[in-house]
Amino acid sequence: MRGATVASSDAFVKPVGIEDVARAASVSITTVSHALSGRGKVAESTRKRVLEVSRELGYAPNRMASGLRSRRSQIVGLVSDDIATTPFATGVVLGAQDAASERGQLLVVVNSNRDSDIESKQLAALLAAQIDAVVYARMFHEDSSELPPELDRIPSVLVDTTDSRGELRSVVPDEEQIGRLATETLLSAGHTAIAHLTVTGAGRGKTGRATGYEAAMRDAGLQPRVFTGQDTGTSESGRVAFTQMIESASQDVTAVFCFNDPMAMGVYQAAMRMGVSIPADLSFISVDNFEPVAAALQPGLTTVELPHYGMGRWAVDAALAEMIPERPAAPLETRLPGKLVTRESITAPRVGDLFPR
Repeated sequence: MRGATVASSDAFVKPVGIEDVARAASVSITTVSHALSGRGKVAESTRKRVLEVSRELGYAPNRMASGLRSRRSQIVGLVSDDIATTPFATGVVLGAQDAASERGQLLVVVNSNRDSDIESKQLAALLAAQIDAVVYARMFHEDSSELPPELDRIPSVLVDTTDSRGELRSVVPDEEQIGRLATETLLSAGHTAIAHLTVTGAGRGKTGRATGYEAAMRDAGLQPRVFTGQDTGTSESGRVAFTQMIESASQDVTAVFCFNDPMAMGVYQAAMRMGVSIPADLSFISVDNFEPVAAALQPGLTTVELPHYGMGRWAVDAALAEMIPERPAAPLETRLPGKLVTRESITAPRVGDLFPR
């Protein structure tokens, strides 16, 4: 039996069928099928109406039967290297899940814990189950010269990583836009002496945000000032970078753009121990919008939110679109912008040095 059930007048419990959904939504059975499966051309308003009626009636397609008819399993796999321990993965999973659900797909999520052997076994199992597509997510934005070969055997889309071969499509944050947005937010508050505290290494997140910062500063006729902490964006790295800034005699700095929220937390702690008032003495902005940090800090940290939810949605849409020949292919790399989340860590610049002599 498929789907939920409704009671008829003679007390016989009748299963809700696709014809019931079509009748209630005033569309054809074919339209219902296309709206729920993501195949064919269906107007967005019609698709939403069919989904709403399906939920109201409790209709669930028989996945096995429809899969046999279409030679599709209606299952999308999401493979990640670090879902279990990385809070940012939640947004990617939710976005992918919503996109899959709206298209009548089941999302199966597996975590490799950065173990290539485990990852290979997981992908082999998903392929054996004849899933329709794979979303392959890495939790930290980077290029990849070593992607699992299994991804070449099925429609696959990358999240937060790119294919150095130029073959698989990917969706990543627009790091330059994020760096520029953070810097321009401080500039619009009247700041001109703005420091960027970042990490070592050459990851795309680090270089992109720094490029956006430097471009915004130069466009404003200002000199960039970059201070580097450690190789990861931790609170300790923030303390190291902030100490470098203080020791460099940059006493005129009135605002700080931190690489990420954990780094900003370390800078907050170091600044407060030195008697620096936030934002009266120093204004702050960061990147992530990691709620346990950004909202918990006092004052609340203004930050640029990374587009994790949007990347999850885009990846599922793109992966399923690759299965439909008549649809135009997505760009090889798609960059999604960050969004400003305003809290209380920015005000007008102070007058005078940070530590008056």
